[in-house]
Amino acid sequence: MDNNTLIKTEFEGLKLFSRGKVRDVYEVGNDLLIVATDRISAFDVIMADPVPEKGRILTHMSAFWFGEMKDILTNHMISTDVDTFPEECSAYKDILRGRSMLVKKAVTLPVECIVRGYLSGSGWKDYCVEGTVSGVRLPGGLKESAKLPEPVFTPSTKAGEGQHDAPMTKKEMESLIGHNMTNRIIDISMKTYNRALKIAGKGGIIIADTKMEFGTVDGELILIDELLTPDSSRFWPEDDFEEGRPQKSFDKQFLRDYLLSIKWDKNPPAPRLPEHVIAETVEKYKEALLRIAGQDLS
Repeated sequence: MDNNTLIKTEFEGLKLFSRGKVRDVYEVGNDLLIVATDRISAFDVIMADPVPEKGRILTHMSAFWFGEMKDILTNHMISTDVDTFPEECSAYKDILRGRSMLVKKAVTLPVECIVRGYLSGSGWKDYCVEGTVSGVRLPGGLKESAKLPEPVFTPSTKAGEGQHDAPMTKKEMESLIGHNMTNRIIDISMKTYNRALKIAGKGGIIIADTKMEFGTVDGELILIDELLTPDSSRFWPEDDFEEGRPQKSFDKQFLRDYLLSIKWDKNPPAPRLPEHVIAETVEKYKEALLRIAGQDLS
């Protein structure tokens, strides 16, 4: 493991706010410091082995997309420049550089907001059983990876560590956050996804689906967490796309496929990952960043 790999942070003098599957979050004044580690999760379980540079890639990718979408809806990002962070962060600049983001502290809405433009993953499995995804009925006869006539919004619950997100219907979402907020989030999610499709398409990438999170600051809705990263999206190479089969990808589907191939039961503890799986995952994440944002971290 090299010096570019970060598994966990322990910052003396900073108050730990939360530790998620990938990110360690600290309270800094009225704001939050989000540190993207190199932990990786699959099927909602944190793997025993990190993916070097992953945290830096996720941070750069989210910052790129937040900039591209800020006219659709403001977001929580204040800065990714560690030299502008509050003084209490200065002792950790070398660790934070490139993999951290100072953000507004928001009240997180209890919904994972998923937009699907193509039929894959759990959406494909649900469709095969009932012809629906999260209660949304789709046309009959669709193949795996098929492009949907129109993107669909398929929310899910926000599960705690070690638990699995569960699909929910629009009505269930409305019961949690209200009718007006639900409709506004759906509209923003669709606009964000459709714009992202065009931007990623210039780099030869199809965004099959993506997950977004929202929160409020002083009652105002904002985008939070990460945005359109290989952790939260399925990125497929356009030149290899073919309906009726799983697709090659620039995201952690490669890792999921490996875990399925060894018949892991998706429950902790996670199995150890072979070096070649880690190395190829790194390369896929790097290529996604290069193709979409034109950024090369190597």
